[in-house]
Amino acid sequence: MQPLIQTPPPGPKARAILERDARVISQCMVREYPLVLEKAQGVNLWDVDGNRYLDFSAGIAVMNVGWNHPAVVQAITGQASRLTHGAFLDFCSEVPVLLAEKIVDFMPEGMNRVYLSNSGAESVEAALKLARHHTRRKYFIAFYGAFHGRTYGAMSLTSSNVIQRQYFGPFLPVIHVPYPNPYRPLGLEHDTCDLDTMAVLEEEVFRTEVAPDEVAAIFVEPVQGEGGYIVPPPAFLRRLRDLCDEHGILLVADEVQSGCFRTGTFLACEQFGVTPDIVCLSKAVGGGLPLGMTIASDAIMNWPRGSHASTFGGNNLACAAALAALNIMSEPGFGPQVQQTGAHLLAGLRDLKNKYQLIGDVRGLGLMCGMELVRDRATKMPAREERRQILAQAFQRGLTMLPAGLSTIRFCPPLTIGKDDIDTGLAILDGVLSKEGR
Repeated sequence: MQPLIQTPPPGPKARAILERDARVISQCMVREYPLVLEKAQGVNLWDVDGNRYLDFSAGIAVMNVGWNHPAVVQAITGQASRLTHGAFLDFCSEVPVLLAEKIVDFMPEGMNRVYLSNSGAESVEAALKLARHHTRRKYFIAFYGAFHGRTYGAMSLTSSNVIQRQYFGPFLPVIHVPYPNPYRPLGLEHDTCDLDTMAVLEEEVFRTEVAPDEVAAIFVEPVQGEGGYIVPPPAFLRRLRDLCDEHGILLVADEVQSGCFRTGTFLACEQFGVTPDIVCLSKAVGGGLPLGMTIASDAIMNWPRGSHASTFGGNNLACAAALAALNIMSEPGFGPQVQQTGAHLLAGLRDLKNKYQLIGDVRGLGLMCGMELVRDRATKMPAREERRQILAQAFQRGLTMLPAGLSTIRFCPPLTIGKDDIDTGLAILDGVLSKEGR
């Protein structure tokens, strides 16, 4: 469906709401353009002035089964008439139990214990506490470019933008190391950048900063999200798994953005043949409602009663939405379809790269794709202002996208998107790029 811009955004209704927003809402968020939503359906968004947009953001990789999927809406409305808040902390109810049973079916063998919370950050906080409790160690390792959330523990792991940490310290004892980026390798060769990262860990961190037997866990995004939609070399996660096994360190996979078939398999870890010790899920798993999960084995998630809990964790309304979303993802061919449409998107982005020098790199797995913009391909100087302009101009033409990393545009549309809609979005992007003579 073609976007339909009737009133150049922001229209009069949008401007009025944005003015009210500026008076009463904390302005600590970063909004890429003045979009004021009224409704959504499938892969389309409508603003308050009647404009229709093609969405390549999925609400920050949340609406994997599409905006307002009828089955999810029906599950929410049906559950709302029975029980919204079940006080799962104190009273058991069946819907959260059904959800935990369902999610275990998606997990690698042995990961059979689920803690329910309300967000990605909360799922990471639970993983931090669980790792410390299980190992009795206090240090953590994470990666430059990582985003794990904005609460204190999650923020301690986060290292994607200094504004997210400025004046908020001190933080938990977290040591950051380079994430292996084939486009911007730490060393000279893109195909050995994972070895360079492992060398930093073993030859520098473990020799000069912290002994490995003091490290509770290594937190990693299998595909780095906010850092630029970076796909690591195929052997990286296996090398990390081996290192953790050698030293008794837990491997925690933050699949908040990459999970729920975003890359074509339920967990991105599956793409690399690696089973983590702890998995963090959120975003798409809630079907559009706030929900987080931390999943591990019985042997690891053996903390005692009272050691961790949440008033709203296991909320019945959110769990009902999640069950409906997972049922949709369970349909035959769902994952392979994501891989096919993702390959179609990547092919289109590579065609644009061949056409425009501004595009330095195109990468991705499934429908988690990134297009990195550079002012010069030889120096790889990030094209930040150019990215800002492209996002704004695409929005004016009816296409919503989001940034990631230094100068990457991320492509994370609903997983239900068809090839025709992908082609429509690519045509809009092509028009923006050609208009600017890039």
